[in-house]
Amino acid sequence: MFQFPSFLPIAAHFNIDPVHLGIIFLTNLELGYLMPPMGLNLFLSSLRFEKSIFHLSKAVIMFVLFEAIALMVITYIPELSLWLVNALGTQ
Repeated sequence: MFQFPSFLPIAAHFNIDPVHLGIIFLTNLELGYLMPPMGLNLFLSSLRFEKSIFHLSKAVIMFVLFEAIALMVITYIPELSLWLVNALGTQ
């Protein structure tokens, strides 16, 4: 299993679940993929749909805002992202 060598001990010190930390990392990455100037998803969409980066940037603003709010909720309410893990008893 891949582990974040520098972040996992720090998260363990603050009692942050490794699954929760992974979900936070993935949500942050997707938020970065949607934001210019380095948004990989914007570049791929621009090539696929033959639209400019500026046009797509304006189109995803609402999604970026929703995802930022979701990131805050995921970060500060870990029970929402860990309920299935806890229900299945896999940890």
